[in-house]
This record gives sequence, structure tokens and C-alpha cells, in this order.
Amino acid sequence: MRSSFERAWDDILRDPLPGRLAKPRTTSGLTMLIDTGLGLTETYDLVELSGPYIDFVKLGFGTSKLYPVPVLRDKISFLQTHHIEVYPGGTFLEAAILQNRWQPFLERCLDLGFQTVEVSDGTIPLAPEKRSEIIRYATHQGLKVITEVGKKEDGLHLPVETQLQLIDADLQAGAFKVILEGRESGKSVGFFAEDGSIRQDDFDELTSQVQNLDQLIWEAPLKSQQQELIGAFGPNVNFGNINPRDIVALEALRVGLRSDTLRLTL
Repeated sequence: MRSSFERAWDDILRDPLPGRLAKPRTTSGLTMLIDTGLGLTETYDLVELSGPYIDFVKLGFGTSKLYPVPVLRDKISFLQTHHIEVYPGGTFLEAAILQNRWQPFLERCLDLGFQTVEVSDGTIPLAPEKRSEIIRYATHQGLKVITEVGKKEDGLHLPVETQLQLIDADLQAGAFKVILEGRESGKSVGFFAEDGSIRQDDFDELTSQVQNLDQLIWEAPLKSQQQELIGAFGPNVNFGNINPRDIVALEALRVGLRSDTLRLTL
């Protein structure tokens, strides 16, 4: 793999939509990729092409349990070497919570080399007190915690007030960022309607009450959603659940190299 990354055309053309942050990104402009089973060679190819555009890789749901141990260790090490944080999906931790094995789960994360974990209750019921306890325990163990707010069942939308309470409690407990649920489909879940459009009233209510929107990561797998969020918040809005094949396309949106955001510069 090449050790340097020089973009083609940069010596003669600037990005039409200015202001895109380069790595290392710590607060805004983050892109989280969802990996549902990339092999090592696919991962190498992905990073060679688009490593500078990826900040986090989520090993979706419980897929990391199905990896051979050497492959999982190699993948974690490779991504971290290229300044990409990798973590197991929140549904996997939910399974551990159901079995009352969440502490050994977090300890195993550290043993395997993970430095980040996700805490969620998208499928299971989880008391707010227990949720905060898990976040605090993980951060005390030295893990960076990303939480997720929202339910995965189609058509089930948490009231905005409930989401705001969870966001505040998670951040108070030590969470680094809070993901707003969008799943892989981006439809009929979280802030998205059945056709993938943003449910504007709830969106406006939440964004008007969150003091620092950089604390949020929007799961927005569809181009129309990405375009709307970039239009609302600029090129450095935090995105999650991006398909590996869409990483470069998303970056093109961020910098105005697709018609959808090039028109923002007119």
C-alpha cells in the first residue's frame, strides 16, 4: 500500500464547496462506515482509495463474533494504523447485555485491540440507569464510547423529548458522540419517513434544542439525506452507516463535486 495520499487535480482545481476538514478530525466532519463483512484484501483496497475520508468503521451488528480471531486482530490493527477507529456494532453489545455478560464483553474488546465501543438499545429494553452505568464503566476502562439513540423496528419513532433526554444523559455519562438511528435502509426509522425523507417537524425540534450539533452523528445512508444534511449544516456534518462503496461518492457531495451540492455554490 502507498504511504502517501496526493489527490489528483489538486494542483489545478480547488473543491467547489470549501471548508471540508482533513484528518485528523475529532469533532466534526466525521464519516462512519458500516462494514457488514469486508475481507482483509477488500479492507486494504478500501483504505488505499479512500482512507483519508473514513474516520470510523463499525463492524455491523454482531458480525465481529463470526470472524476468525487472527483476521479480526489483523483488521483492527490495520485500520488503527491508518488512523481509522474500528468498533463492534451496538447490537452485539445488546446481546451481551441480555446474557448479563456486558462486562466480559467490554474486557474482550480491549483484549482484541478495540479502542472504541458502541452502546445502544435499538432492539432490547434498557433502563436509563443501566445504560449510563455501561457507558461509565466502558470509559473508565479506557474505551471511547459512541452511543446510539433510536429503535430499529420499522415505524417506531422515539418522541423527540425522549431522544433529547437520552442524548444529554449519554454525554453526561462520558459518551464521545451520539448516533441518531437510521439503520442501513434510511427508511421508516429514526427521523426518516417510509420514503427516506426527513420528518421535518421532529428534525427541527431536535436540532433547535441540541446546543452542540457536532456531538451528533447522523445515520444517513441515502444520497438525498446526505445532500439535505450538508445543505443544512455544511460539509462537515457527521455521518454514519455509510456503505463502503459510497465513501468516495459522499466525499464528492461534501466538497461540491456532485451536481446536488455543486449548485449550493452558485
